[in-house]
Amino acid sequence: MKRLVILTGAGISAESGLGTFREKDGLWTRYDLNDVATPRGFARNPGLVLDFYNARRANARAACPNAAHVALAELEAFWPGEMLIVTQNVDDLHERAGSQSILHIHGGLEGALCAACDHRWPAPAEMRLADACPACGHAPARPDIVWFGEYPYHMQQIEAALLRADLFVAIGTSGTVYPAAGFAEIAARTGADCLELNAEASAVAPDFDEVRLGPASRIVPEWVAELRAALG
Repeated sequence: MKRLVILTGAGISAESGLGTFREKDGLWTRYDLNDVATPRGFARNPGLVLDFYNARRANARAACPNAAHVALAELEAFWPGEMLIVTQNVDDLHERAGSQSILHIHGGLEGALCAACDHRWPAPAEMRLADACPACGHAPARPDIVWFGEYPYHMQQIEAALLRADLFVAIGTSGTVYPAAGFAEIAARTGADCLELNAEASAVAPDFDEVRLGPASRIVPEWVAELRAALG
């Protein structure tokens, strides 16, 4: 039975209205990443950081899954073997589309994290400076997001899945952010076929056996339909 690992990046959610780091005039362009996406920035000005992620959370909650998210949920339903989605995205569009086997490598906007004791709990729509950890009382709480300089979540589990994979697929990723940019190389070590689905070729496109270009809302459903037909 085929073991499938799928990596998704910002490109899969762009058509749902959620901008990427590199999008011109997007939310990220109005902030210095050192101020809003680092532990030092949070220590220096936690109010600014909370406001930034409150805006991102509101954007994500207003967005809807697109055809690419829905197609992956459908794939999970008929795939005969193991399937794991590893996402670099902090939105919950995969979950809302119906996918269940998901690991968020960079955390999620829907979570809050205590910087003192590492307790986690669901984030409110707006996080405030006065919000205290329900476990230890420390305030302020931070979004449960992996910031620059911090180690991504679930790496041991992800690397084990990549080394078992028969097929690795990257969707909507730039190939510039490690360790995710090295996933195709890891999967290929044990003979996995590697496919990239992207709006444009990523920085690590040569690591893939095949690259298909186009909007995620078109090329992902097309690929899923091919798999369904092949499986009969």
